Amino acid sequence: MRRRMRHRRAVLPAFTVTTLFLAAACAAPASHAEPSATAGHGRQVEAAERPADGPDRPLAVAAAPATTATATAGPAGSGRRAHRTALALSSYDSHTRRAVLSDEPARHGSSSGTPTASPTPSPNPSGAPHETAVGDVIASAPAPGAPHGLLARVTRVIGETDGGTEVQTAPATLNALLGDETAKGDVPVDPSSFSVDKLLPDVKVSWAAAGDVHAGPKGATVPLGSLRLDVSADLPSAQGAPASADASVSGFVQVAPRVDFAYGGAGTDAPPGSAYLGVSGDWTSGWAVRGRAAMSTGTPLRIPFAKLHANPVLQVGPVPVVVNLDLTTYVQISGDGRVTVDVEQNLKGAFTAGGTFGPAKGWTPVSSSDMTSSPVHASVTTAGNVKTALGAEASVGLYGTVGVTADLAPYLRGEASGTVTASSAADEAKAEGTWGVYGGIDLSGTLRLQLSLFGTPVIQRSIPLGTLHREWNLASGTLRALGA
Repeated sequence: MRRRMRHRRAVLPAFTVTTLFLAAACAAPASHAEPSATAGHGRQVEAAERPADGPDRPLAVAAAPATTATATAGPAGSGRRAHRTALALSSYDSHTRRAVLSDEPARHGSSSGTPTASPTPSPNPSGAPHETAVGDVIASAPAPGAPHGLLARVTRVIGETDGGTEVQTAPATLNALLGDETAKGDVPVDPSSFSVDKLLPDVKVSWAAAGDVHAGPKGATVPLGSLRLDVSADLPSAQGAPASADASVSGFVQVAPRVDFAYGGAGTDAPPGSAYLGVSGDWTSGWAVRGRAAMSTGTPLRIPFAKLHANPVLQVGPVPVVVNLDLTTYVQISGDGRVTVDVEQNLKGAFTAGGTFGPAKGWTPVSSSDMTSSPVHASVTTAGNVKTALGAEASVGLYGTVGVTADLAPYLRGEASGTVTASSAADEAKAEGTWGVYGGIDLSGTLRLQLSLFGTPVIQRSIPLGTLHREWNLASGTLRALGA
């Protein structure tokens, strides 16, 4: 007896899901006006560097040049505000917290992929060595021994070495440098600056940056400023599934990430009036899942396929602020192992995840996602359920400490219910039941203790971003089956 089941295949309508509105702390566009460098020796440069338009304007927030001057400031009450200096971090020991400061400007990967001329140090008319004093606060771009940059306060001047002045340091906070300044902006992350660790054999990486610089498979087209990862992998098949139901997944994630930063100061020895740190960006993804995946335990099967890391440096007035950004892209499957699916999903939109600080409420989460799908193909056969996601875990922090983690998981869910009966006499099979396909977004995450680097009160425990969950019906129908 042969059985043949006819099932409906649907073209799914476009959809839009809009979630929490982005806090005003990061809503303003980045300023592109950057004051000229006035680097100096030791104590010779005392004035904070501001935009030329006046003291009431916010500090500019922009991508730092390839060669970034170290910033220093005196202790609270000294009157020595943050300024660029010719001193640079030549080495750092994270175990002893000892640093060596020298005369060479720090050089790091440029956010634009193009080297930028370094600031020219002012001459030292006295010929005396650079002065470093107890209480000085130092902010440095990535340097030997400090791959995530350094934000530290000098607690002891040990002495001169062949490499420069050796000092003992302790952790510091940004308000010790930014004081009563204000700053607000968002800066794109150069896709070529990411290091990529491929976790599956068939992962392809593509990106496009300014200057017609690109990488990726032949013929790959990626929008400027975007990073794309393509993946294809076999999934474990459900026990007893026929060979024709072997499970596989293929798809891509394309993201153009931006770092969002805001600071509203109240003084070098007081918590800021406001602060914000987050990651946002444009998101495009498309994936297809076919077959019957194994789901024996009911636990979602998460398959990471790439890990990415970058250390973009923001130039906030005179201060280099090092942001640490990590992304892990993954495929996730859950269900009961009984449904055979043939689904395709395409999404495009934007996302935001971060934390904002205000005196009244302290640190609070910010998360939003606004995505639209193009028409997709979907079919579900037999009774059961399955859920597939192609997502990314992100973490963003300052100077090597994680402040915000977020997990963005656009998904497609299918389910079918009903019964199938057969009559050997009539050589006929019948099925009755319903099926449905649903799109959705899950966004979750955590605010961490280390956000106190802004100079805000310490978070006593991790604060969940809260699970942002939206789901919508894409297509549904009635199962029908007739045997030939």
